[in-house]
Amino acid sequence: MDVFALTRTLVDIESITGNEKAVGDWLFDYLEPLAAEYGGTLERIEVEPNRFNLLAIWGDPVVTMSTHLDTVPPFFASREDEEFIWGRGACDVKGIIACMIHAAKALLAEGRRGFALLFVVGEERNSAGAYFMANKPRGSRYLINGEPTSCKLALGSKGALRYELVASGRMAHSAYPELGESAIEKLLDALERVRRIDWPVHPVLGPSTLNIGTIAGGRAPNVVPDEARAELLIRLVDDPAPVRAAVLAACEGLVEAKEQLCIPAILMDARPGFETDVMKYTTDIPAFGGAWGKPLLLGPGTIHVAHTSQERVPKAELLKATGLYAQLVRQLLEEGKSEA
Repeated sequence: MDVFALTRTLVDIESITGNEKAVGDWLFDYLEPLAAEYGGTLERIEVEPNRFNLLAIWGDPVVTMSTHLDTVPPFFASREDEEFIWGRGACDVKGIIACMIHAAKALLAEGRRGFALLFVVGEERNSAGAYFMANKPRGSRYLINGEPTSCKLALGSKGALRYELVASGRMAHSAYPELGESAIEKLLDALERVRRIDWPVHPVLGPSTLNIGTIAGGRAPNVVPDEARAELLIRLVDDPAPVRAAVLAACEGLVEAKEQLCIPAILMDARPGFETDVMKYTTDIPAFGGAWGKPLLLGPGTIHVAHTSQERVPKAELLKATGLYAQLVRQLLEEGKSEA
């Protein structure tokens, strides 16, 4: 099965977060002969009932190629034309899985050992699989994480700080607003303050950015609202402490700011022979916590079409990424020998 056919097969197995079992089972059956033929091991590593990570190892792993099994909703099946493969997960992240597997096949055919494939659950929601593996290291010194980077090696990726803002008020008849206290007005005032925050700028990662993702509240048009809430996501580029302080100061006296998630920004190194760029999104890399080695980030496709109804991956980039993964593993294996 070539990389195009493998990508389409994986896309056509629905694996929205929480429902990764079917694609995990299919990949286990697909990788089992490859593990056996070249003296490797293959494991299902249970994260929670009916959800497991997959780990294939050949030799003592110096390098691990890793990405996630899950996709965002809604599912839609694959199709292809001369230039692209389309479908949910085409670039995020089924095409990447296919490229990593084909890179592994090429490396094994050359007689190389000392690397692993690790496919984890839950990246699109809470990185559950990566956090689980952070406590189960196998000695790997380099982690090649797969996300859509247009086949460029990432110099860094932004972090994420998520808040829920909760406003409380007092209900009243809307004809007599002076008898109530509007939670929505409090929330709007707090959001305006948050929007005026002077966000940090990093020399490599660029500016922090704010997204007000959801707003909800109120009872009816003729009722002064007693409750309202909003969800914020801030893309971190540096130390989260000043950002936290600024958000809390903006919300003081108006709403309660409940922190839901904090993932730090990550800086990474360039490598000879690879184009580079900066990624504005967050990955599983912080969740691994360094337990699987020094991180690198690389993959085919662009994040601009991931999570959209137009998700697709260029066929040319699938071929290119397969070669780049193999090239990167070779470099890192050689470095690992010299450092040993």
